[in-house]
Amino acid sequence: MELELVAEGLQFPEGPIAMADGSVILTEIQRQTLSRVAADGRRETIAELPGGPNGAAIGPDGAVYVTNNGGSFNFIDMGGLNVPGPTPPGHEGGSIQRVDLTTGAVTTLYTECDGKRLIGPNDLVFDRQGGFWFTDHGCTTAEGRKFGALYYALTDGSQIVRWRDHFVSPNGVGLSPDEKTVYMADTTLGRLWSFDIAAPGVLADAPPLMPGNVVVTLPGYQLFDSLAVEADGRVCVATIINGGITAISPGGATEHFAVPDVIVTNICFGGADMRDAWITASGTGKLYKARWPRAGLRLNFNG
Repeated sequence: MELELVAEGLQFPEGPIAMADGSVILTEIQRQTLSRVAADGRRETIAELPGGPNGAAIGPDGAVYVTNNGGSFNFIDMGGLNVPGPTPPGHEGGSIQRVDLTTGAVTTLYTECDGKRLIGPNDLVFDRQGGFWFTDHGCTTAEGRKFGALYYALTDGSQIVRWRDHFVSPNGVGLSPDEKTVYMADTTLGRLWSFDIAAPGVLADAPPLMPGNVVVTLPGYQLFDSLAVEADGRVCVATIINGGITAISPGGATEHFAVPDVIVTNICFGGADMRDAWITASGTGKLYKARWPRAGLRLNFNG
């Protein structure tokens, strides 16, 4: 796979969205912004998002919805490699935000569910009905992990449901092409989970003694980050340590695509044939573009 360097000097980029004009909208977690990278690599700030803007997606109204982890990472410079470290002691929790692309106005939709504060919202995906699934990554404290969860919410701020919790570190989330399955990557476990959907925004009952179905758990020490789904149903998960993208079939077969960064965090698809792939190499602050061997799944709402 040949990689084209689109931009560098980004401050831990994540949440890429391929736009129709050839630009890419993404978050910069450390810079605390929603940014736009033009096709020629020029960067501009769309909105300031204090805390830790992480995942991003276009909603049914054309706005960008952002999972903000609330600043749940310290960043450590390890000789030119930008590494997210432990959660700062003052971290209070994160939120779900809406950004108007025309004005840059920011609205906070959710900070809690059933009276419990969101810890570190991480990634999101919209279904055909215009609601969204999102993950809460949890965070690391001096006493250990605060567990994460999988949620579903509506864009008007009227409904948020915690469907599964007590996961170690939920990260990427995506939907199968038929929207009968929601996928969730767990970072620390290097595991891709799947959950059956009974109705829009509603999970089916879990298997006995299990929170969901295991699609694959990678061998050795490999960490999972965010993800995108291919048109044929493969799930492409950004992979840390073994830097790159791991394409996973629903049956668990894997294929690895290397990227020159040990902290690869996300991928998105676009272009006329949906084979243009943009990859965030966050440890080195770069955005790459590549021609993917297969078409990505067209999202329900696009820029």
